[in-house]
Amino acid sequence: MQVLHMNKGNGDTSYAKNSTVQSKIISVGKQIMEEAVLEMLCGNAIELESMGIADLGCSSGPNTLSVISAIMDTVEAANRHLGRRLVSECRVLLNDLYSNDFNEIFMSLPAFYKRLEEETGLGFGSCFISGVPGSFYGRLFPSNTLHFVHSSSSLHWLSQVPAGLQTNALKHVNKGKLYISQSSPRCVMDAYSLQFQNDFSLFIKSRSQELVPGGRMFLSFMGRRSADPTTEDSCYQWELLAQAIMSLAREGRIEEEKVDSFNAPYYAPFTEEIKEEIQKEGSFTIDRFEAFEIDWDGGAVTDIHTPQGKLLVGQRVAKTIRAVVESMLQSQLGIQPDVMDDLFIRYADIVGTHLSKSRTKYVNMVMVLIKKG
Repeated sequence: MQVLHMNKGNGDTSYAKNSTVQSKIISVGKQIMEEAVLEMLCGNAIELESMGIADLGCSSGPNTLSVISAIMDTVEAANRHLGRRLVSECRVLLNDLYSNDFNEIFMSLPAFYKRLEEETGLGFGSCFISGVPGSFYGRLFPSNTLHFVHSSSSLHWLSQVPAGLQTNALKHVNKGKLYISQSSPRCVMDAYSLQFQNDFSLFIKSRSQELVPGGRMFLSFMGRRSADPTTEDSCYQWELLAQAIMSLAREGRIEEEKVDSFNAPYYAPFTEEIKEEIQKEGSFTIDRFEAFEIDWDGGAVTDIHTPQGKLLVGQRVAKTIRAVVESMLQSQLGIQPDVMDDLFIRYADIVGTHLSKSRTKYVNMVMVLIKKG
């Protein structure tokens, strides 16, 4: 919680400039999200004086307010569909960790409100936006105050490195790797799975207390279709990053001991793991559950079989990954800026070469959960 944050600002390596993959993920699930909002509002046609909406893991940059815009557009569409104002006002609560760039979000609010008023007729007096810093692995909001919860590209991040794999562990059991790998011992895979179970269960339990009966959650995050956590679609971006880091460690530019002690607080869960935790907690029914494939570079049209195309795709992926993991690598591995630049030049080359031979894709899970009455 103290370390992880997306790269801030609007520079060349910022998350704001390198979040195309996350934007693609949002667009893929947009229709499902909008249908969930409409069904909640129009299905019961209950008039709400104030609708509570939370975006968990909102980050910053262009994607943050695009999600809120889509939700607000859908709320207004529901009002028009029934010919009366079902929702009088919306309370929008933007959540992320304390180190998130909330200032960047707040600076973009004037333009957001202007667009909202021009396109829907809703102004500041109809939509009240607040920032709520803190971990979503625990309570964030008062009981029974939320009607719709959205979270995209966030729940694959764990609350911590799995127990027994932390930097100060007596024995480093995943040497030379950053995440689950085909060479990882079974105890590493089990530790990651158990940490996900504990975290996701706490997330579900916390939201069950905050949502009103009949409220919806729209969740979208990385996962896998196979029970095997070492398949390429669940871990290979980390495998290739480990290769780039270890090449620098062999040259003495990164301490190999630190690499051996580093394990990413990330987990791409199996479909059945997700469903099992939801059913075990018992507060929600699963309304929708789908899986989509996402290109590592967001699906830009490039002929990767040319040298220039391979370079461009590798660079796009490397910038996307760097914008997300740089804060962790700086903190845990002590990588200096010039070495960091070299690391991601190497990573881009490794990724481009890999994708020119095997077009590995992410698997993104999308689900809608309904709070039981």
